[in-house]
Amino acid sequence: MTADEARTAFLSWLLLEKRASPLTVEAYGTDLASFLGFLSGHLGGEVFLADLGSVGQADLRGWLASLANEGLVNASRARHLSAVRSFYAYLARHLGIENPAVKLVATPRARRPLPRALAVEAARGVADDIGEVSDTAAVQARDTALFTLLYGCGLRIAEALSLNVGDVASLSADAALRVVGKGSKERLVPVLPAVREAILAWLRLHPGGGPEAPLFVGVRGGRLDAAVAQRTLREYRRLNGLPEHATPHALRHSFATHLLAGGADLRSIQDLLGHASLSTTQRYTSVDEVKLLEVWRKAHPRG
Repeated sequence: MTADEARTAFLSWLLLEKRASPLTVEAYGTDLASFLGFLSGHLGGEVFLADLGSVGQADLRGWLASLANEGLVNASRARHLSAVRSFYAYLARHLGIENPAVKLVATPRARRPLPRALAVEAARGVADDIGEVSDTAAVQARDTALFTLLYGCGLRIAEALSLNVGDVASLSADAALRVVGKGSKERLVPVLPAVREAILAWLRLHPGGGPEAPLFVGVRGGRLDAAVAQRTLREYRRLNGLPEHATPHALRHSFATHLLAGGADLRSIQDLLGHASLSTTQRYTSVDEVKLLEVWRKAHPRG
């Protein structure tokens, strides 16, 4: 049996037995064709089942390196390797071809995208002028309070929308906001005067309902949906020519990036953002490095 015949049998099994989608089967077929094509060139001829059993770690690393030379990023190479591992699992179960080398090769780690912050002026503009999207005073005050809170305190949109009136009703000039983040972890976030003023202005127009009422409510009185806030910012973005990455979460990125640029230490930013790991917060140092390199290239005489 040739390796290509085994590939055909595997794809048929995926489609008929595992009920994989046609697009998944097509992607697996393409990835495996790449792998078998590499092996054919590497071995100098047609690949058979016995050849698949003798493939070593060096062969697999060579194949992954060839994919990198073709311009495939880590995430794509990891997908290719996943397809090969599934193929070998099928070979072991149905055709008796065992090859431990496939499990020993490290999966290429996909690089997490860098946080994309807004410029200071753009972030301030969102917080100050988001109300221009709406025609009613109450919605203007609500949106101003929400987006000022996102940028001024670095909250996730879900964290902000989960707040109740009782969480902010007694905010004093030096009070901190208690926020419940991922994993139900609580943290205290200092509240800037501008944030406090925006929230108090919204509370004066809030429809009421007691301390357990949602802080940010929709037009029908229920808790504001994140999709509504995202749509509001999209409209503001269109009116003001902001980039596509100007989203509610970009305000959180802006909060952290601007703090770091202003001299805040990573541990403090980690606590303010509620990150469980410092490595998550360290991504913002890469953003700062990228900005420094851009400035250097533009300003240095030999850049």
